[in-house]
Amino acid sequence: MAISKRTKIKELLGSKEYGSTILAKGWVRTKRENKNVAFIALNDGSIIHNLQVVADPNEIPTETLDKITTGACISVEGKLVESQGKGQRVEVLASSIEVLGLADPEKFPLQPKRHSLEFLREIAHLRPRTNTFGAIYRVRHAMIFAVHRFFTDRGFLNIHTPIITGSDAEGAGEMFRVTTLDIEDLPKTEEGKVDFQNDFFGKETNLTVSGQLEGELAAMALSEIYTFGPTFRAENSNTTRHLAEFWMIEPEMAFYNLNESMDLAEDFLKYLVNYALTNCKDDLEFLNKRALDEEKNKKQEERNELSLLERLQFVADNDFERVSYTEAIDILRNSKPNKKKKFQFLIDAWGADLQSEHERFLVEKHFKKPVILFDYPSEIKAFYMRQNDDEKTVAAMDVLFPGIGEIIGGSQREERYDKLVQRMKAFNIEPDDMKWYLDTRIYGTAPHSGFGLGFERLMQFITGMGNIRDVIPFPRTPGNAEF
Repeated sequence: MAISKRTKIKELLGSKEYGSTILAKGWVRTKRENKNVAFIALNDGSIIHNLQVVADPNEIPTETLDKITTGACISVEGKLVESQGKGQRVEVLASSIEVLGLADPEKFPLQPKRHSLEFLREIAHLRPRTNTFGAIYRVRHAMIFAVHRFFTDRGFLNIHTPIITGSDAEGAGEMFRVTTLDIEDLPKTEEGKVDFQNDFFGKETNLTVSGQLEGELAAMALSEIYTFGPTFRAENSNTTRHLAEFWMIEPEMAFYNLNESMDLAEDFLKYLVNYALTNCKDDLEFLNKRALDEEKNKKQEERNELSLLERLQFVADNDFERVSYTEAIDILRNSKPNKKKKFQFLIDAWGADLQSEHERFLVEKHFKKPVILFDYPSEIKAFYMRQNDDEKTVAAMDVLFPGIGEIIGGSQREERYDKLVQRMKAFNIEPDDMKWYLDTRIYGTAPHSGFGLGFERLMQFITGMGNIRDVIPFPRTPGNAEF
């Protein structure tokens, strides 16, 4: 009697029910033949390891075996037994195989050999079938779950903030416009500008760069909230660290000062790293080996001092060093790389905007632990950050990690109405356009703080991938919007 219920390969590999009849389905990674017996490596995405299927031509017709090639999808019924060979604990002796989907070996691009990441980006619709991307997407899911669990366990509420917005939270202006106007026949005002009153929303609108401002509104009623949603930057940056579409986690907390926000950020990151180490062992071990193999092809000075697993343990084991921006500038200005002009961006004066090379030096060379920088010059930070009493700095903080630099940015928010209006005007933001935001400073204002974690930056750190385009299923970058 045929079995109707499929068992996932992850469960089969952990099973000890030897002699039981099972049904497995998946995609063929490899097929090899030895002494007239076919050995098929089957994977269904539930785990990085393959299930070995042993197919005897006396049981499985030759015409069926001939159709089983790398990339084909098959359904296998058979007996689960202890493996006679090395490399796996169990295997399946096939009693019947059905080919669900063919894959022409002359055309299927993922043959059993090492493919470059650049090549795999060109076939992003197929790359989830590789070990590397299967591992990345399973870790990505685990991290999504861990984010929600961390905040839920601490009484935070998840808030959905708008994707289409009329505000620019960063004040940078690098936004994607949303419109239904006919670009071939745009309505114009008397001044010759585009008349957005005729647009769908009756005003100029864009894709959000951050849910922070709307998140603040919710925090000023619900105390602790977090957002986890897509954000968009129309920044023409073709780098390994930038995407035009990415996901952001942004908690906002009423009654938190900057120190309490730093405490939460440190707890959050340690929780995520420990969750990955505990729950993604197989995938991380594979990614660790993959990263070590890649390191061998780099110049000595470009190699990481720590392996991927060592970097993760490094974060889990070390308290984060808290350093003021002013102290960090002194350290950098007097450092060997700065004095010997090894930095691409030399540090010569207070007020410089720190680059990734500076952040990594502080973490990897100087303190040898994760670092939280705080109290930045107000000129290089956003309008909503609380001004300190020195009137030169704001209560901002960045968390810096090995191998990646800044991973979290946040601040205590400016809760004082007059100070906030003053900052808005300095950034050429019209207060009347932000009345909804300013109202929270008029009606029951309160000290509050928050931060943002770019989810793909986190994924780069957790997986050890060098290019941010490889930790999101469908990367959006300048000139690239496939699928």
